[in-house]
Order: sequence, then C-alpha cells, then structure tokens
Amino acid sequence: MMQEQIHLKLEKVLNNIDRVVSGKREVAELSMVALLAGGHVLLEDVPGVGKTVLVKALAKSIGATFKRIQFTPDLLPSDVTGISVFNTKEQEFVFRPGPIMGHIILADEINRTSPKTQSALLEGMEEASVTIDGETRKLEQPFFVMATQNPIEHEGTYPLPEAQLDRFLLKLKMGYPTVEEEMEVLRRAGSYSPLQELQPVLRLEELLQLQAEVKNVVVDDKVKAYIIDLAHRTRNDSRIYLGASPRGSIALMKAAQAYALLRSRDYVLPDDIQYLVPFVFSHRLILQPEAQYSAENAEFILQDILSTTSVPVKRVAT
Repeated sequence: MMQEQIHLKLEKVLNNIDRVVSGKREVAELSMVALLAGGHVLLEDVPGVGKTVLVKALAKSIGATFKRIQFTPDLLPSDVTGISVFNTKEQEFVFRPGPIMGHIILADEINRTSPKTQSALLEGMEEASVTIDGETRKLEQPFFVMATQNPIEHEGTYPLPEAQLDRFLLKLKMGYPTVEEEMEVLRRAGSYSPLQELQPVLRLEELLQLQAEVKNVVVDDKVKAYIIDLAHRTRNDSRIYLGASPRGSIALMKAAQAYALLRSRDYVLPDDIQYLVPFVFSHRLILQPEAQYSAENAEFILQDILSTTSVPVKRVAT
C-alpha cells in the first residue's frame, strides 16, 4: 500500500473520531498508534470526559465489533472470558463467549475489580487467546483493548501490579475539555448524535494490512541505540526505583514505527522517540519514595532524562 493511500485512510478514521469527540485529536492519534502497533491503551481519567465515545467511534470507523466490560468488585473471570454451559437438550456443553470475544474492547474502570479478574483480561491482551475450562481459544484479530482506570486516590480501587501495567503499550490522559471544546460538546448534545451517523472508512482487512506495514518501517541502529540509552538511564536514575524493562524498549520501538506510518514515513526519527517516551515509559516506572513525595513525577523525570541524553543525527527525508 502506498504511503499516500495509508495517510488518506488513517486520516479518514481520525476525522471520523473528530466528528464525535471534540478537541482530543492527540488522544485519537495515539490510540491509532497503539492499534497499528498491535498494542493496548491504559487511559487514566475521571468519568464523563468522552472515553467511551472515543472507543465506539474508533470501532465504527473500522467496521469492528465493539464490546464493553464494566468492571465491578464482584465481576468474575468467566464474566470476561465466557463460560461453558451444559445444554440438557443436546446433552453437551456449549460455550457462551464473553465480551472479550470482540475486536475493540472497552475495559471500563479496570482497577475496580479484583486482581484475578484483571488477569483474565490481561492474559487475552498478552497472548491473544484465553484459557477456558482448560481449552485455549484464540481471540479475533484485530484485537484492541482500551482500559480505563480511575485515579488511584479514589476509594474502592485495586492498583494494577507493575507486571500488568507493562502489558499496556501506552498510558494516556484525556483531561477536561477547554471552554470552547465543551461548548461544542453541548451544541452536539442538543441537536443530533454524530456517533449514530458514523460509517466505516477502513475495512478490517485493510487494518490488518496496515499492522503488517508497521513492521516494515525502518528503525536505524542509531535510533535503536537511542532507545536503549533512554531505557538504561531510567534504570540508573537515583530517583527511580524500577526503570523501563526490555519489554518497554520493544514497546517504544513498535510505537515509534506505528507513529512514523501515521505520519506517512517509512522510517523512524529521533523526534518520534522523544514524543512517545512519556506515553510509553511513564507507567512502567516506579519512583523512589522521596521522589514520590516531592513535586517530581514520572513525566517530569523522563523529560529531564530526554534533555540530558544525546540525540543521534536525524535522517533527512529524500
């Protein structure tokens, strides 16, 4: 597929999302980056800022099946994966698929459920399959999860362990809309629902093809060395207790390849790495106690690391 064709198709998807989610272009683009890279997104934000609408718009734009899982403290793993039920008429067990058996999954308030139920979803994210009654069942492709979580300070939450956080390619925040954006939201809410009118602008087969194209985006050895250097600096920074793992380095490279494709390039620039580092690394770091109680956070420390790390020579487009 030609670069111009790729750009036009992806731009149509983003424009579709813009029609229903005002002022969140960056979040929409980064969600597409995760989808193209075959990864998943953790979205930490307060309720009511448009997370569900964004995921629904993405699913409609690519003609994918959308499933929503509302995580609650009493949710069981079988409520996520599905369960085998005995059919008395046929005298055999029949599998009833759970909501994880879809293309685009919104895992709402994932940190409100128990770790055991969280693991049922995270197994599917990591393995692209789930184990039910001892049988492994493959998930449909493409498979994309956007999990939302309330800020940890909220009551009744179960923080995701570090090993599970590492499964998410990106961590994003939508934030509250500006005054102008909220005015546009009210205008749309008072007249019509653009979400109902959205039509697919990208076929699932084309999306799978684009996911394959991402793997062909060139990452120069100097850019790979830059990624490794940044990861090692997080491991050796005195403010950080646990730095980015090799899985984090791989995630950053894959995200950069997808971002380059989104920008109509077949190669990764150091600028792509610098832009994506906060979204890929921040949730993979555990800060030292003294850093946690200071004004510094993971994003601040990462920006400090970026500013003091030498950047490889940029490749000039020809």
